[in-house]
Amino acid sequence: MFKYIATFIFLISTILLSGQKVDKMAWFKDAKLGIFIHWGIYSVDGVDESWAFFNRKMPYDQYMSQIKGFTASHYNPNDWINLIKESGAKYTVITSKHHDGIALWNTKANNRSIPMLTPAKKDVLSPFVDACRKGGLKLGLYFSLIDWSNPDYPAILRDSVRYKVADDTIRWNRFRSFYQSQIKELTHKYNPDLYWFDGDWEHSADEWEADKVRNSILAYNPNAILNSRLTGYGDYDTPEQNFPIDRPERAWELCMTSNNNWGYHPDDVHYKTPYEVITLFSDIISHGGNLLLGIGPREDGWIPFEQVHLLKEIGKWTRKHDEAIFNAVAGLPYGHYFGPSTLSKDSTELYLFAPTKDISSIYLKGIINKINDITILGTDKHLGHKVVGKISWSPVPGLIFIDSIPKDAMDQYMTVIKIKLDGTLRLYRGKGGYE
Repeated sequence: MFKYIATFIFLISTILLSGQKVDKMAWFKDAKLGIFIHWGIYSVDGVDESWAFFNRKMPYDQYMSQIKGFTASHYNPNDWINLIKESGAKYTVITSKHHDGIALWNTKANNRSIPMLTPAKKDVLSPFVDACRKGGLKLGLYFSLIDWSNPDYPAILRDSVRYKVADDTIRWNRFRSFYQSQIKELTHKYNPDLYWFDGDWEHSADEWEADKVRNSILAYNPNAILNSRLTGYGDYDTPEQNFPIDRPERAWELCMTSNNNWGYHPDDVHYKTPYEVITLFSDIISHGGNLLLGIGPREDGWIPFEQVHLLKEIGKWTRKHDEAIFNAVAGLPYGHYFGPSTLSKDSTELYLFAPTKDISSIYLKGIINKINDITILGTDKHLGHKVVGKISWSPVPGLIFIDSIPKDAMDQYMTVIKIKLDGTLRLYRGKGGYE
């Protein structure tokens, strides 16, 4: 009986809400920080993920022999999720299958998987998904459209192809059926919140049947989010490593490595410092985007201590400045403040991000509002300010100079100043002068 009552309530709720459009991107826009996990057989010898053989850095057979060394012997997905949550991240993306074609889950489409071919002899994706759901994080699954190991896929090496699509449509259709069946497996088995596609550059949208892929996913879950690497059929933009100069017009995410490589690379010691990542992160959220920061566990599941340290330090900073990050939106347009900034969702509170090592004087231009209070997040310090250059009979606002910040109130990495305005932010965008 209860089952039927619950179904009835659900149907009534659906009818009542049918006129309301739900923004499926809302959680993504609020998330701000995600952690990107590259884990696969390339983690055994610490070589470039899939690219090592594609770019002829090593023979294909040598690359694939790493299958014999993938053990996942110290893999504890709950520990991974706890670390990710400690960083302040709200979602995570893991490589379900990279370009080498080796799946982390027990795919039914072929036998090229961790459970079938490696000493681990188990599905390592499912326990991660379970831990992610249990931990309250949004789940993203990376999936490579290309598969350089599949005999039905055209490309295998940078300068070598098996065939051309136009010359063998039967073979290409067979591959399309294969890769789409794997996406269907991931959809029905895990129902991820986000699909992080990769590899679309090798074929057109029509050749990939990108619209069909998108429609099949959304038919199962209309709230699923797709990244831009489905040849124009994604929901948000995905720049990699390089930061956009102008503020993107739609939702976006910058994916970036913690050193110079995505996967485990013991020879790569060029790690970004917490200060560098926090500085980049501040700039990203100032432009209304998310940071998807990469980590690369070893084959046995151990995460390099440099990456652990980095995530923990980021976590200390995000917890201290939570309201300026996760409950905020993109900040001031360029020119009003020479640094990152965010705004509360009602635009009555302004947050200025000031790199601690470079703080001197802070000033603002074009703020029409009166300031009610200025504080430093994470402290009980209140700051004063003065207005310079205001002409009493002109509507043009003066320049706002904020008093010197006490050194004992500065954050270790990035100090955040909170400004309470007298109402919704009002900006002057004119040319100055008398007006």
